[in-house]
Amino acid sequence: MDSAGKEREAVQLMAEAEKRVKASHSFLRGLFGGNTRIEEACEMYTRAANMFKMAKNWNAAGNAFCQAAKLHMQLQSKHDSATSFVDAGNAYKKADPQEAINCLNAAIDIYTDMGRFTIAAKHHITIAEIYETELVDIEKAIAHYEQSADYYKGEESNSSANKCLLKVAAYAAQLEQYQKAIEIYEQVGANTMDNPLLKYSAKDYFFKAALCHFIVDELNAKLALEKYEEMFPAFTDSRECKLLKKLLEAHEEQNSEAYTEAVKEFDSISRLDQWLTTMLLRIKKSIQGNGEGDGDLK
Repeated sequence: MDSAGKEREAVQLMAEAEKRVKASHSFLRGLFGGNTRIEEACEMYTRAANMFKMAKNWNAAGNAFCQAAKLHMQLQSKHDSATSFVDAGNAYKKADPQEAINCLNAAIDIYTDMGRFTIAAKHHITIAEIYETELVDIEKAIAHYEQSADYYKGEESNSSANKCLLKVAAYAAQLEQYQKAIEIYEQVGANTMDNPLLKYSAKDYFFKAALCHFIVDELNAKLALEKYEEMFPAFTDSRECKLLKKLLEAHEEQNSEAYTEAVKEFDSISRLDQWLTTMLLRIKKSIQGNGEGDGDLK
């Protein structure tokens, strides 16, 4: 069956489902078998939604899943209702990001009410990603990553919580909320440095925390660096720590060339990502004096 045929069949199923719902509301039918009709309508809405999906009519699929979700709720089937709201959200993601968020929030409300916080956390991440990529509202993305981290922590899923917190820290630093970023990087660094599988990552978190300190104040960065070396002796021999010391020296001497050379040398072995490049440029501007110069690291 082609797309148009699938869509026609889906529209017929929707009409059939609506009839079942109306019939369940009549007095006599309500007394005798009203629920059965609603169950049938649920099934029809779900089948229609899947037909719309195959025809790639995402809005119609999302709407059909939503109708099914509301009926499942009427039948007190909370889990089925939440599943349908998630299916609706996934369909709407491809056509109407805001509506996708509304459906996922409805699912989250049901899951938290049922005490299913790990699943709720997962859907908060999906919402955060929609805000990141589709709606480009970083403040709202941060809020959902934070909520997700809270739920994961409550369920003792610390590794998943840390992943969300690191997203928050990266965005906080970009938005110049350096204190918030520092606290998260230090917290995650301290949590991972004693874990044999994760301790290699700890140096990255202390490195990022030190860079945030550096943007705010050079002396703070020096003190933070000493603290991190004391807390985590392996940090001293890392390339990240050596780079920080060179950058601090260059900054103290207001030597822009030495600063650029140190960054170049580091980048030739470990490629700098966009976040590190942004932070290192912000520090370099304070050497060049009020943003003079070419604002380049290479």
